[in-house]
Amino acid sequence: MAAATLIRCPSCGATNRLSVDAIVLGRKAVCGRCKTPLAAATPVTVSDATFAAEVDRSPLPVLVDLWAPWCGPCRTVAPIVDQLAAELAGRVRVAKMNVDDNPATSSRFGVQSIPTLLVIKDGREVDRIVGAQPKAAILGRLERHMSAPA
Repeated sequence: MAAATLIRCPSCGATNRLSVDAIVLGRKAVCGRCKTPLAAATPVTVSDATFAAEVDRSPLPVLVDLWAPWCGPCRTVAPIVDQLAAELAGRVRVAKMNVDDNPATSSRFGVQSIPTLLVIKDGREVDRIVGAQPKAAILGRLERHMSAPA
């Protein structure tokens, strides 16, 4: 069986299983329940309530961008995170979390500075990048935790 990833529908919340090969090839996917297009190549917004389902239980490594709207360096890193989500779709899941709105998860990971990028694999933190970094530096750290494409 080909490698697959689970993507939650932003419209109805249904969980959809998508082939990693199809995502990498850029095929358009729709929700099996409501037929809403699924954006596998964009970061998912997570909260304290959805962190476990979206990040901890993800079959793929997850890059979590912990940010705040008032933070200048966070706004600098945001487009890089979006680019990585598109380029690494199917190999890494990318999530964004506003620390002002989600204090429990921020506290759980002891986040004291933003932007903080966490790499979560199998439900545990395996790497942390603090502060604005260039794309190459983030990608280099992230590649250590990625599996080869199927």
